[in-house]
Amino acid sequence: MVPLKEDDTYLVLNERGFAEEPPEGFYRHDTRFLSRYRLLLPEGLTLLHTHVPRPDQLVQDWARFRGADGEVLLRRHLQVYRGKVAEHLRFQNLSQEALSLRVGLEISGDFLDLFEARGWHTPPSRPPSLEHRAADGIEQRAVLRPLPPPQGFTLHLPPKGEGELAWEVLLESPLASPGTLPDYETFLRAFPRGEGPWQSILRQALLDLRALLLTTPEGPVPAAGIPWFVAPFGRDSLLTAFMLLPWGKEVAQGVLRYLAWRQGVVVDPFREEEPGKILHEVRIGELSRMGQVPFARYYGTVDATPLFLVLLGRYLDLTGELALVRELRPNWEAALAWLEAADQDGDGLLEFTPSGSGLAVQSWKDSHDSMSHADGRLAEPPLAVSEVQGYAYAAHRAAAAFYRALGEEAKAQAQEKRAQELFRLIQERFWLEELATYALALDRNKEPLRVKSSDPGHLLWSGAVPPERVPALVATLFSEELWSGWGLRTLGSRERRYNPLSYHNGSVWPHDTALFAGGLFRYGLREEGERVAQALLDLALSQPDRRLPELVGGFPREEGLPPVPYPVACRPQAWDAASVVYLYALVQGVRDW
Repeated sequence: MVPLKEDDTYLVLNERGFAEEPPEGFYRHDTRFLSRYRLLLPEGLTLLHTHVPRPDQLVQDWARFRGADGEVLLRRHLQVYRGKVAEHLRFQNLSQEALSLRVGLEISGDFLDLFEARGWHTPPSRPPSLEHRAADGIEQRAVLRPLPPPQGFTLHLPPKGEGELAWEVLLESPLASPGTLPDYETFLRAFPRGEGPWQSILRQALLDLRALLLTTPEGPVPAAGIPWFVAPFGRDSLLTAFMLLPWGKEVAQGVLRYLAWRQGVVVDPFREEEPGKILHEVRIGELSRMGQVPFARYYGTVDATPLFLVLLGRYLDLTGELALVRELRPNWEAALAWLEAADQDGDGLLEFTPSGSGLAVQSWKDSHDSMSHADGRLAEPPLAVSEVQGYAYAAHRAAAAFYRALGEEAKAQAQEKRAQELFRLIQERFWLEELATYALALDRNKEPLRVKSSDPGHLLWSGAVPPERVPALVATLFSEELWSGWGLRTLGSRERRYNPLSYHNGSVWPHDTALFAGGLFRYGLREEGERVAQALLDLALSQPDRRLPELVGGFPREEGLPPVPYPVACRPQAWDAASVVYLYALVQGVRDW
């Protein structure tokens, strides 16, 4: 897969640089405009290489040989803009004879909603077309400019001569948001360049992060990943923005404002909205706009709300700027109120019960089967997931810092007290002495999920582990059951549901492991933190594109071999690219959390 993106427009191409088979296509606004885009090139051309100098550009060289000598060279340059794709072909006749070449284009559109393109909903039966009028009257179209002749283009090249062809494909949609994004050079200048092996990895991560940005009226917001998550998300955007600090201030501001201005205000079970709750995702495809799926503005996440406070707290901590705290006070206070309301049974813990319209599991491991007991039984909601309590603990501490900075000491102390109560509950209810780790979650009967998982690494990250328990917990996380050599397994290798190629039951997620590294540095375990950072650096270096993948198989690391890939991982993916920036900051001593 070759992904290309600029703002709200992205392409999923095959290795030849065409869109021929699903999920390939030209996408915009949660809609696949074009399902087929294929150049009909002169006979005998062979693809020599594909280069992606930036995530919005593709450059290819094609050649035809006569005997051992090159006869013709094609340099193809494809660039994605917001709402437009520009194609430029330059042919060079390398021979001493005149040549005539014919070039054509196969193009067709289906305008499937993203959830139809992904196979989650049955697509409608309609003929291919380059325009579409949705059920709500929204009109979208793909326009070629200039229009290629039906028979294709014919170029006549003199000996040693050149010829060029160029056209644009406009993806027209009235759903675009106002605003602009920083250009690549401006964005990259805000961050360090790195040195040694970090340099190429860091540059690729920053290029991807710039490419994943979306324009919103509130500022830049990172999309979660290509191909299925090119949309604003709560949890993903918040953690991405957190990991980009102290450099990516504008991204943090954009994420916080975007989520604040779409904070829940009513009770709506279909969208799982509640007053004060921070949303999970925003979709603008036809199924979402028509209410056939709940994702037009969907709130099915238990952890985005505490992470909203955590990001704002870290922003204040690293910048000292109180203006944004003042501006968003109604929002973070509403978020605090939701944290109290989300304690569904009054035991002091943050829980979720899905409504049935969307996600069954609403913490970061949001697969339906990610929450299991040691005997393999799936846990029944309401669920209190361990790392979510850590996020809530950090959120109350952040709120205490807000009130203290605003000169309201009594309110600050009340938040500190709430944080300490939650800290105590985490130790009493989740710590499993016999396993030397924390339970994955508590089920509806408050029975702990007695399995070894990566989630306690997030408790380290949020500071919710007492110092006396840190050595035992770290030893467990580095045990053969959880540490693969490339990172932490999401579920221990001896657990009943362990599967190294599952989504959340044994695979390795780099962002998950990076947060573990942050926890190690937070507790002063620099050597251990650097071990984790080196493993993830090695993982990125093992990849041809120098990217941290969204996830890899949880098989043990073998000398000289790359990790087993997960077949449908996003590339690029926001919080994995941001993990590179975060790890670099930790190793360089720029931040301690």
